[in-house]
Amino acid sequence: MADRITRDDVAHVAKLARLEVSEAELDLFTGQLAAVLEHADDVASLDTEGVPPTAHPLPLENVLRPDEPRPSLDRDEVLSQAPSVEQNRFRVPPVLGEAP
Repeated sequence: MADRITRDDVAHVAKLARLEVSEAELDLFTGQLAAVLEHADDVASLDTEGVPPTAHPLPLENVLRPDEPRPSLDRDEVLSQAPSVEQNRFRVPPVLGEAP
């Protein structure tokens, strides 16, 4: 199969992406991209008649537990271990753009 991508194509894309590539890299990337395009051709040639579209190859299930209240850590005990506390909460540095 003739290469669908040329060395000049790779050099052009590298220039558009503002990537500096060596002569050796041009040869390497041309071969790699040609292999990727060849594989894409193989996939495109598959008979998918009767195969329903899917977003995931396996059925998905919600793996999260139900969101139900349950006993937790004692707030005072946890805050006693914090390096800095303010108004019964963890004191953290201000977020960018907010006044301290």
